[in-house]
Amino acid sequence: MRTTRLLHSMLAKLLAGTAALLAILLISGHARPGHVRPGHDFRPDVARPNRPNVVLIFMDDLGYGDLSCYGALGYRTPNLDRLAAEGTRFTNFLVAQPVCSASRAALLTGCYPNRLGISGALNPTALVGLHPEEETIAELLKEQGYRTGIFGKWHLGHRQPFLPLQQGFDEYLGIPYSNDMWPQHPNQANLKFPPLPLIEGNQPVKTLASLTDQDSLTTALTERAVSFVRRNRRNPFFLYLPFPMPHVPLAVSGKHRNSSGAGLYADVITEVDWAVGQILASLKQTGVEKNTLVIFTSDNGPWLAYGEHAGSSGGLREGKQTTFEGGNRVPCIVRWPGEVPAGQVSNQLLSTLDVLPTVARLCGARLPRRPIDGIDVQAAWRGTATESPRQTFLYYFRENNLEAVRKGDWKLVLAHPGVSYEAGKPGRDGKPGQTPGNHAFEGALYDLRHDPGERYDRQAMHPDVVSDLQQLAEQARADLGDNLQQRPGSNRRAPGTVAKAD
Repeated sequence: MRTTRLLHSMLAKLLAGTAALLAILLISGHARPGHVRPGHDFRPDVARPNRPNVVLIFMDDLGYGDLSCYGALGYRTPNLDRLAAEGTRFTNFLVAQPVCSASRAALLTGCYPNRLGISGALNPTALVGLHPEEETIAELLKEQGYRTGIFGKWHLGHRQPFLPLQQGFDEYLGIPYSNDMWPQHPNQANLKFPPLPLIEGNQPVKTLASLTDQDSLTTALTERAVSFVRRNRRNPFFLYLPFPMPHVPLAVSGKHRNSSGAGLYADVITEVDWAVGQILASLKQTGVEKNTLVIFTSDNGPWLAYGEHAGSSGGLREGKQTTFEGGNRVPCIVRWPGEVPAGQVSNQLLSTLDVLPTVARLCGARLPRRPIDGIDVQAAWRGTATESPRQTFLYYFRENNLEAVRKGDWKLVLAHPGVSYEAGKPGRDGKPGQTPGNHAFEGALYDLRHDPGERYDRQAMHPDVVSDLQQLAEQARADLGDNLQQRPGSNRRAPGTVAKAD
C-alpha cells in the first residue's frame, strides 16, 4: 500500500513538473507555433540548432545591368560574381517602390510603403518617419538574441524618434538620408539643404562637407561592418549594410579611383565589389561563413537622368522613379552554404517585401503583429519551389498611385503620368539632364517572359488577361487605395510624425 501511495506521489510530481515546464515555455515563446495571419501558415524554423547570421547588403541606385554576373560591360565585379557562383542569382526580383525611402521601408517591414504612409525620398525638412509601432527585421531578430547593426544610409526619418537605435538596431554609423541632400546639390538655390551629417548612434559625429569627405565613406562603413562581424562571431547577428553608393554625387577612395578603366561610375562599382569582398573575407576568417545568410540587392534601378554618372538598366525600360522594369527590377544574390544552391539562376518572381518573412522563419522569429504584404519564399531561396511562391505584384509610386499590376508573367500598365528618361535628355559631369516628370503613359499589357523591355502591347490579343488584371487592380484599390482614382483604401496606416522643428 505504501509503495502504491509512493508511486502515485511521484507520478503527481512528475505531471506537475511537466505542466510547469510547458507553462514556462509558452510564456517565454519557445513553444509558440508562430504568428499566423489569414492565408499564411507561418511557423518559425525553430528546429534548426544554429540559426543563421544574416548579412543584408542594400545598394543605392544600382542598376540591373551593373554587375558583370548580370551582364555589365567594360569592368568586372569578381567578388560579387563569386557570391553569385556560390549562391543563387535571381533575375525577376522587384523592389516595392523605385525610390529611396519607400523602398527601404518595404525591405525592413515587409509592407508596401504606401501601406505605412511612407513615400518618395524623405528630405532634411521631413517631420515624418517610419512609425515606431511598425516592426522591423532588426526588432524581430533582436527578440531572438541577435546583435543588430546598420552601417550606411538610413533614410526612414532623420529625427531621433525614427533613427535606427529606436527601430531595433544596437549600433548605427551612417548618413540619415541621401548623400546628395547637402549644400552642394545642383539645385541648392531652391532646395537649401543643410550640411550632411555622419551619425553614430543618435548623435552627429562629423559633417561631410566635401566630396573628399564622401570619398572615404565606403571604406569607413566597410571597416565598421568587418569590426561588427568580428565582435559578434560568437553571437547570432544581423548586419544591415545600406551603402550610400552608387547614388550621385559619386564618391570613391583614392585606392579605387581610375582602377576600372571604364570611368568614375565603374570605379565606384569596383570599390563596392571590394567592400563586399572584405565582408565575405571577415565571415570566413571568423569561422561563421557556413552559417551566414548573405543577401545582396539594390533599392531601385539607375538614375538615368545623370548620364555617365548613372548605371545600366540592362536593357530594361526606363529606370529609377518609374514603375517600368528598369525602375523596379534589380539584381539579387542569395548565398548560404549548404542551404541555398550554388551556381543557380532563378527567374521566379520575388520581392524585397519577402525578405522579412523569409528571414524571420529561418531565424526562428515571429512575424510583425500588424499585417504585412511579404510572403515566405524560403522554398525559392532553397531551390525547391516548382513555381514562384509569389504570383502577384502591385506597382505603386508617388504618394499612392497604382501605376501597374502583375500576375505571373503578365503586367498591365495603367494609364498614368510619370517620369520618362526616354522622353528627356541625360545629363553629364554629375549634373542631371532634362527629364519630364509628368509624361502621359498609356495603358498597355506586356508579356514579360517574351518582352522584358515592355515594348509590345498585347491588350487586343488577350482581353481575358486584361480583365483578370483589372480585377487585381480593383482589389488593390479597395485595400491600399489609388490617388489616380481618388480612392483612399481601407487598410493604410499613418507614418510616425514629430512636432514642427524650430
